[in-house]
Amino acid sequence: MNHVYLERHDDNDNMHRFYQMFVTPGLFDDWSLIKEWGRVGSPGTVRKEWFDCEKAAVLAGQKIKNNKVKKGYQLR
Repeated sequence: MNHVYLERHDDNDNMHRFYQMFVTPGLFDDWSLIKEWGRVGSPGTVRKEWFDCEKAAVLAGQKIKNNKVKKGYQLR
């Protein structure tokens, strides 16, 4: 997983949200999962999680992606 971008739209509730993730290497042989979410068209909230290896970061991102898809988000 290099980059995942998801969106969820519901016109009845005026909901237009996005969620995106990146897995990137850190400076000290670690890996980070960078997550950003918010309303489409506006800057989102950004959070980072650090992992010892790339595989752990990718698995965490996949788990989040699967949960978001279950809630109605779609890959873009």
